[in-house]
Amino acid sequence: MWCFTLFDLPVDSKAARRRYTRFRTALLKEGMTMLQFSVYARYCASEESGEILKTKIRGQIPEDGQVRLLMVTDRQFGKMEVFYGKKRKPVEDPPMQLSFF
Repeated sequence: MWCFTLFDLPVDSKAARRRYTRFRTALLKEGMTMLQFSVYARYCASEESGEILKTKIRGQIPEDGQVRLLMVTDRQFGKMEVFYGKKRKPVEDPPMQLSFF
């Protein structure tokens, strides 16, 4: 599963920029990767681990602005089309899973 966090937070004052920065930093500490400005994603090994991540993110959401959390499967993520200009690029691969023997 992939967990997406999409957000639009105000940055019209020094305090609002501080809240934006704290939220963005919290996402990075949770292992989220920036795909685009205000669009972050993280691979989760299961739906349960995705729900735990979403709970942690909910606790960091600022009082103003808009935040959306979205879970998609590996298959849905793989169907995404990524373009840099008019050139199509491959979708990011999920991270390697750790195996203990």
